[in-house]
Amino acid sequence: MRREDVIRKIDRGTPEALYRGKRIIVLTPDPTRTAPLPMMVEAINSVIGGACERLDFMVAVGSHRIMSEDEILELYGLSAEQRDKEFKKSSFLCHRWDQPETLVEVGRFAADEIGEMTDGKFSEELAVPINRTVMDYDLILILGPVFPHEVIGFSGGNKYLFPGISGGEFLHFFHWLAAVVTCMKTIGYKDTATLRLINRAAGFVPVPRHCISMVVAPDRSLAGLFVGPVEEAWSQAADLSSQVHIVHKERAYQTVVGAAPEMYDEIWTAGKVMYKLEQAVADGGRLVIYAPHIRTFSYTWGKYIETVGYHTSEYYLAHMDRYAGVPRGVLGHCALVKGKGTFSSGEEHPRIDVTLATGIPERECRSVNLSYMDPKRIDPQDYQGKEEDGVLFVDHAGEILHRVKG
Repeated sequence: MRREDVIRKIDRGTPEALYRGKRIIVLTPDPTRTAPLPMMVEAINSVIGGACERLDFMVAVGSHRIMSEDEILELYGLSAEQRDKEFKKSSFLCHRWDQPETLVEVGRFAADEIGEMTDGKFSEELAVPINRTVMDYDLILILGPVFPHEVIGFSGGNKYLFPGISGGEFLHFFHWLAAVVTCMKTIGYKDTATLRLINRAAGFVPVPRHCISMVVAPDRSLAGLFVGPVEEAWSQAADLSSQVHIVHKERAYQTVVGAAPEMYDEIWTAGKVMYKLEQAVADGGRLVIYAPHIRTFSYTWGKYIETVGYHTSEYYLAHMDRYAGVPRGVLGHCALVKGKGTFSSGEEHPRIDVTLATGIPERECRSVNLSYMDPKRIDPQDYQGKEEDGVLFVDHAGEILHRVKG
């Protein structure tokens, strides 16, 4: 899709009354999402920048690493000169989930509401916090790509509010909810318990919202662009994503090797390799996350991960008293990476073996209950073209969901 087409779609899909003379904040993804952000940021500025009072940008990092302004400008493809000359009305911000004082409560769920939305799996009262900065604007413009997603089914849309610019126990709760439901019952589906929760939480936010949803093809071109009310634009993008980002295989494989791209620099984000490939692994098979460049489980949550290790959700549910002080979002991550499995009679039985072939030492991998392979002994070419032998190799893994037909 050409720049001119992008500008035309944004212009036609965004009524001038939404932004003329108004203060606008644009929420964008961080570097862990494939998207033509430089073109999109420039296009938004071209359409809206001249008529609005302010046009600020915030990276909705969720619980990912905090970014500096220089890193944000690099992400957007902007030089300091361009910032000063072409974006005079703009500031470039990063959500600070790590600073509780930046959050404000916009609503609260009663226990019975949580019970209704989680099909009775949970029953607890939950406050809904959001970055208080957005309360100073007249419009929240959500700009993000839509991919199959392990927590809500498909990314994008209101996910840029929750967890994008949220925090606290609410953020941890729905990540844990997704792990209890399991990734295999969530990813690639439009109607999920977590999505219902997030969409209802978005209703607490008093600032109007508008959305620009991208569908990015495997060759990084724009396969589709949908502009309009959040739920509508997201739904259309999710429908296209289900065609572009889901591969159906004829069979499951005993060995699946997923090569994580450089944009995932920790297992916290590279876990997406597992989420997108779990369903392609046969029962009792092995999933290898190949990423020699990764040297840590998580820059932020590593100490917790080292304490709890990677286990199935059933294992954690049987030991919740032991992990009372651990954020449930960490348990959710660990359970999603470990994958589906059972725990009975004191024994855990994961459906598949998850193996790290990364820069994390063997001792550390095994200490958190994951298997290990020396990445120096792996030649990706040895795993390619061997599907008939029960081996699947996926390059740039983490965004294309693989399923077995039927």
